[in-house]
Amino acid sequence: MPLDGSPAQPLTNSTQDSVFGVSWFPNDDRALFSGDKGGNEEDHLYVRELDGSTKDLTPGEGLKANFVSWHDDGNQFYVTTNERDPKFYDLYLYQIKDYSRQMVYQNNDGYAISDVSPNGQWLVINKNNSNADSDLFLVDLNSDDSSALLITQHEGDVSHGAYTFSKDSLCLVYATNEFGEFNQAWTYVIETKEKKLNYKADWDVSFTYFSKDGRYQVTGVNDDAQTKLDILDTNDNSKVSLPDMPAGDLRGVGFSKDSNTMVFYLNSDTSPSNLYVHKMGTDSIKRLTNTGNPDIYEGNLVTGEVKRFKSFDDLEIPGILYKPKQAETEVVPALIFIHGGPGGQSRKGYNPLVQHLVNNGYAVFSINNRGSSGYGKTFNHLDDKRHGEDDLQDVVYNKYYLQTLDWVDKERIGVIGGSYGGYLTMAAMAYTDEFKVGVNIFGVTNWVRTLKSIPPYWESFRKSLYDELGDPEVDEERLHKISPVFFGHQVKKPVLVVQGANDPRVLQVESDEMVEAIRSNGTYVDYLLFEDEGHGFSKKKNRIAASNKYLEFLDKYLRKDDNFENTEK
Repeated sequence: MPLDGSPAQPLTNSTQDSVFGVSWFPNDDRALFSGDKGGNEEDHLYVRELDGSTKDLTPGEGLKANFVSWHDDGNQFYVTTNERDPKFYDLYLYQIKDYSRQMVYQNNDGYAISDVSPNGQWLVINKNNSNADSDLFLVDLNSDDSSALLITQHEGDVSHGAYTFSKDSLCLVYATNEFGEFNQAWTYVIETKEKKLNYKADWDVSFTYFSKDGRYQVTGVNDDAQTKLDILDTNDNSKVSLPDMPAGDLRGVGFSKDSNTMVFYLNSDTSPSNLYVHKMGTDSIKRLTNTGNPDIYEGNLVTGEVKRFKSFDDLEIPGILYKPKQAETEVVPALIFIHGGPGGQSRKGYNPLVQHLVNNGYAVFSINNRGSSGYGKTFNHLDDKRHGEDDLQDVVYNKYYLQTLDWVDKERIGVIGGSYGGYLTMAAMAYTDEFKVGVNIFGVTNWVRTLKSIPPYWESFRKSLYDELGDPEVDEERLHKISPVFFGHQVKKPVLVVQGANDPRVLQVESDEMVEAIRSNGTYVDYLLFEDEGHGFSKKKNRIAASNKYLEFLDKYLRKDDNFENTEK
């Protein structure tokens, strides 16, 4: 994308699989990108050469690779792969001249590799002790002693994570929730082991990073499901003042090498992210992209409002309510949209699926049920080993809240969600009789099998996963009880199931069996299977097909037809 606003030029032309940009080379026009095969999540790292040809830098079967960072000399970069041991990622240093590499850290102990300092001396790694407690360690890559030095000594349950190194490689900025409900940013001075507060807010500090020359520090705060940015000039610790911006939230801020030019995205509920460029110290702002569909009038889209309701135990449950324009003149059907995770979060920002539903006259409440992230560590852990119980009641009480709104059709409320949200959707349909329809998008339906078949490269947080959901070898009876596939005969209302055939997290067999369990009792179920997708749909044509299918199903079984037919499809 040229900064002068001239047309963008495609760098890749894949016709089968989705690919994702990773980084330009620091000193020439080569580029790194990643991709998998059909959504199987076995990502490889590729380089696009100057002549347009591409090369797989991580060849092999059954491996997964991740770009980590550039060395500050611009001639080397770091990559992790699990080729040696499917369970653990090792760290490799690649040379840009010939793409030769050497292993610089062999990960035998199940750490999660987080970041490498700009000068290549320090590696920060993470160790999960439980789903509420973790530690950070430093490894000196210049030393013959590769032992890991614990830097986050603490008592009790405290979570830690690495944000970034300072540009001089003397300090690590890290996350900790040791001092309250939310993550704060702290600085660890490597030589002296001194720790000092870097940034705190009344919400989680989501990220912080520095410009290429270290002058500017960009910090993002997850403020009630919306990212708020601060940009600090480290020369005098002053907040950067920016000229008047178009409407939207600032995202993806980056700087030129000399920090004289800033690029950023603006995103809102009614507009996808668009790229802008700004000359620091001036009022100049230039828009470089127009990513919205030209056939869609932005004025027809809807801005969501953060709302809260009380659940069965008086706990306040937050979420985002989208009121369709049709509700100004008529009562409308409603959907409760459940995010994945289980520790995910529904957030403000452009969501084409939600806008498609709302534009067609459906109210949507994107619930952040207990167990969601972003509302403090206590709220985040309220669902531990209580999945399909208290969080399901939050969904039910969300329905009761919607029924208090005079513009919502009280008898036409459905539930929709993906991944863990797909699970809660099926739980709502199997264990309650509250909802008119359910749309299950690659949702877990058999917890015993899912937890026994997790991908090997999840090993570093397997214990954390089991602490939250349960160990299938120990908790099988409870996991069976909360698995909807064993209770398909209890589903009485229409369901749509959507699945990717290559999903490594929620196997296709889960959805196959769920569909059969519902059909065997004579209840209507529709099934859409994408042969070239995994856990999430990356191909535009498939996302459009899925979105149209949701609407077709909802129009027939939620909006119009009280007497649905129990016919198989």
